[in-house]
Amino acid sequence: MALLTKRVIISLLSGILIGTLIINNFSPFLVLQALSDLFVQLLSTPWMLKTFGFMFLMGALMHLMQRSGGVDGFVHMLTHRLSLVKSDRAALILVYIIGVVLFIETSISVLVAGAVGRPVCDAQEVSRAKLAYVCDSTSAPVGSLIMFNGYGALMLGLITAQMDLGLIKGESIAWLLEALSMNFYSILALVVTFIVIWFRIDIGPMRHTKVIHEIAQVTKGSNPWYMIAPVILMLSGVFFFLYLTGDGDILKGSGSSAIFYTMVMSVTLVGLFFILKGVLSVKEVTTEISKGIKSMLGINVVLLLSFGIGQVTTDMHTGTFLASYANMALSPLFLSALIFILAAIISFSTGTSWGTFSIMIPIAIPLAVALDADIALVIAAVISGGIFGDHCSPISDTTIVTSMATGCDHIEHVKTQLPYALIVALFSVLLFILFAWIR
Repeated sequence: MALLTKRVIISLLSGILIGTLIINNFSPFLVLQALSDLFVQLLSTPWMLKTFGFMFLMGALMHLMQRSGGVDGFVHMLTHRLSLVKSDRAALILVYIIGVVLFIETSISVLVAGAVGRPVCDAQEVSRAKLAYVCDSTSAPVGSLIMFNGYGALMLGLITAQMDLGLIKGESIAWLLEALSMNFYSILALVVTFIVIWFRIDIGPMRHTKVIHEIAQVTKGSNPWYMIAPVILMLSGVFFFLYLTGDGDILKGSGSSAIFYTMVMSVTLVGLFFILKGVLSVKEVTTEISKGIKSMLGINVVLLLSFGIGQVTTDMHTGTFLASYANMALSPLFLSALIFILAAIISFSTGTSWGTFSIMIPIAIPLAVALDADIALVIAAVISGGIFGDHCSPISDTTIVTSMATGCDHIEHVKTQLPYALIVALFSVLLFILFAWIR
């Protein structure tokens, strides 16, 4: 409905209402009570509130960087003083590199890549949709290949649980590393994205996207460090708070808490610095913060409703129902391919890779053992399928944050990147069948 009508809020509300009607046997009273309980639950869940908070604060920080002249200065430095970005290809390669380097947290990856890439891509007449595609294609895929992050902690826990049941033996880290070498969707997504950038390939709706030229506000100066310093502060803050919330272990840190605390710190320090430096007055800082927060209101409503429909599909056991079709795989040759397809459908429907991993690993590994199939390949299929949805589902928080960070219309972002994602998914299916045959 969202893709057809482009009215994402109405579409999400419709999905939530229909799901709630089914769960409560179409009883009006129970439905109203369930909807009330759902949104009370969402708005009282700490990590969700922190996610909304960091979105608002990111809007504030981006407005401060723009008003101070930092964005203009940064673009001028890259395009004129350093002559690093002189073409659309160079602009997107810069975004690509940022996305690959910042693998520790997907949200920070797209936020930084979007913040840096947006003014540069605008200057080189690159559409926001193309920028959003590159940001999104180098966040979750990279994070799922270099699992020194929350993905790694979750997958090791799920694999260890299967080992405790006696289904597989060995070391969980060894199983995970072998599976990552066959994480075909993520590998191909990165390869295809680079090819698309280098050869300027536009397919489907991407061919009809328009370049947006924002009219910059009157700025106090054009110092690139007014943008570079906040970005560095943001990056260092994330690592610091991941370390702090993980009691000394970055991998065990809370992503939502780290990002929220980082944004509170960044907006506070950047605002104070601009005031003390005389770059902006107190009134200008508070005005820009207010404007930034208001600009994020719509995207936060979409995020809230996305969390809502995700909870409804969980309550309906949608993932478990779809996963039950894995029993259709009677041949080890097609098991990993089917697992990938089912995981992709679940992750696209629910917008969560984490939930998909949690649903599919306890089903996929016992099936692989029963059919004497390649266990590592099946684990890889679960990872690949989960990342597909995280990458391109309209209700994935990563997709929504990417739309926000790049200033791209959310539905346009989903529609323009979906053809590329489906091509990668098709080749992934073929590779899973091929490797099941040759291994």
